[in-house]
Amino acid sequence: MKHVILDTNILLDIFVFKDPRAANLSNALQNREFAAYASLATMEEFSDVVSRPLFSLEDQQQTEMTRQWQALSQLIDAGRIEGAPWKCRDSDDQIFLDIAFTVRPSILISKDNEVLKLASRAAEQGILITANYNDYALD
Repeated sequence: MKHVILDTNILLDIFVFKDPRAANLSNALQNREFAAYASLATMEEFSDVVSRPLFSLEDQQQTEMTRQWQALSQLIDAGRIEGAPWKCRDSDDQIFLDIAFTVRPSILISKDNEVLKLASRAAEQGILITANYNDYALD
């Protein structure tokens, strides 16, 4: 089964914005066509982001989105996460790279330019870093 890591912006497109570009990815996630990985830190980040006033989500909506993501993802214990050999300039995004490195071969879907800049180096370690929502389906 493929190992996929979704950064917070991708999760927002799935759960908050219902972005049509993410529809196939969302369906595949719901149908468990791949193993989606998260950590306590990434879960907390998602919960924090959806609680921001910018999104105007009621507490019940925030809780439900977080619950859904928890149910659909496999939580990796922080003690099992290996540090990736390359560092992201945005330290908040490093955890996504570390998770992808830990469960490699893997696919990290992100729209973050600082993460995407590391794609060629990550490919050497069996990690596809991409902004394409449909790359989860690649062999």
